[in-house]
Amino acid sequence: MKTLTELHFDNRYARLGDAFSTEVTPEPIAEPRLVVASEAAMALLDLDPAVADDPLFAELFAGHKLWSTAEPRAMVYSGHQFGVYNPRLGDGRGLLLGEVVNDAGEYWDLHLKGAGQTPYSRMGDGRAVLRSSIREFLASEHLHALGIPTSRALCVTGSTTPVWREKRETAAMLLRLARSHVRFGHFEYFYYTGQHEHLTTLGEHVLASHFPECQAQERPYAALFREVVKRNAGLIALWQAYGFCHGVMNTDNMSILGITFDYGPYAFLDDFDANHICNHSDDSGRYSFSNQVPIAHWNLAALAQALTPFVEVEELRETLGLFLPLYQAHYLDLMRRRLGFTSAEEEDQELVQRLLQLMQGSAIDYSRFFRRLGEEVPEQALKALREEFVDLAGFDAWGSAYRARVERDGGEQADRQARMHAVNPKYILRNYLAQQAIEAAEQGDYAPVRELHAVLSRPFDEQPGMDRYVERPPEWGKHLEISCSS
Repeated sequence: MKTLTELHFDNRYARLGDAFSTEVTPEPIAEPRLVVASEAAMALLDLDPAVADDPLFAELFAGHKLWSTAEPRAMVYSGHQFGVYNPRLGDGRGLLLGEVVNDAGEYWDLHLKGAGQTPYSRMGDGRAVLRSSIREFLASEHLHALGIPTSRALCVTGSTTPVWREKRETAAMLLRLARSHVRFGHFEYFYYTGQHEHLTTLGEHVLASHFPECQAQERPYAALFREVVKRNAGLIALWQAYGFCHGVMNTDNMSILGITFDYGPYAFLDDFDANHICNHSDDSGRYSFSNQVPIAHWNLAALAQALTPFVEVEELRETLGLFLPLYQAHYLDLMRRRLGFTSAEEEDQELVQRLLQLMQGSAIDYSRFFRRLGEEVPEQALKALREEFVDLAGFDAWGSAYRARVERDGGEQADRQARMHAVNPKYILRNYLAQQAIEAAEQGDYAPVRELHAVLSRPFDEQPGMDRYVERPPEWGKHLEISCSS
């Protein structure tokens, strides 16, 4: 294990030059204090968990000190925001401190969010607030524990520095880890500004650093786009299967690696609602839960446009056409697993669709339903769940079809329960739980957020004494308004 001073930096992105990023020094926040840290994320850098107790830890991640070999840079990019192209965005409150190489030879970006103003702050203060930093930390580590590809969060550092949003809040910094911070918007920026030489440099960097298997193919950029389409099909299938709403799927929030990225007004579904909008700024419902699939396709089309200097349009169209079939195959496979099936039947898709239709409007807790469905033999589990549905006759018909399907699948109940519990979380990150932890942290009590993080890091496991995290949310907890404000 390593100490903080033993991290090895090799800053490949910084070496691309000033056309890609701008050198910026972090602006410290006052009286830094560690709010929460992830030992699992620290392990990616081979860091000894004990270093979190070192005062240097908070100083480094609050902007007070910097590694001598780090090269903090604010990245420039553009993107489509709510469908409208914004020609120049960039890291307005975040800095790529550098790239750390761990003992396994893996490169990890260290990205500090809330580090102060940059040339891309667009009149903003460049700060992040404590609540949004805690929300991203919890979501990053929880999605990883669920098996959903995501950026990671190493720690949140709080402070007494005041910032103004809808009200007076305190500044915080989040240290985010990812294998790359390149977004769809990076490619759009150089494409739409006509900087095709830099677009080529960016593409070659991405291929060499993150897609060497594509670089070795006859048409590297065509292979790259195909891989990005495949990864996003799998990612969005996981979001939909587990009821995750991103809330702001702008192209500048889409990672070229196909991971969940840039957490803002996200939410996991409480009661199932296909039309749920988790971002109260999204008046049109562009980024509603049901729209995440077509929006992902739209975003991939935007990336395809930026790749037209390298790939024929017709080939890009054909590759883009793979997205929906790939998504549907991934999604159906995930839902089969959530329902406990080990085999595939043609009628499974209809079975899933009928279940979701019955859930809609019945105030069915999405995550609890699947967990409870696996706890007992189907007949008893369905009997326990039945009274929550509005359409009892419809649910009875579905239940009969489900029991018959389980019988055809075969196997013992103990094995079925183990399979289902391995993919159906007992604990899920609900907005009201995050809000309670945030409110405690804003009063200086970090124990609730640390405990919540610990529980969510083992979402599938039975955890004695933690039943309060399994309860259905109170009514007020289902209607929290979350905005992009950070």
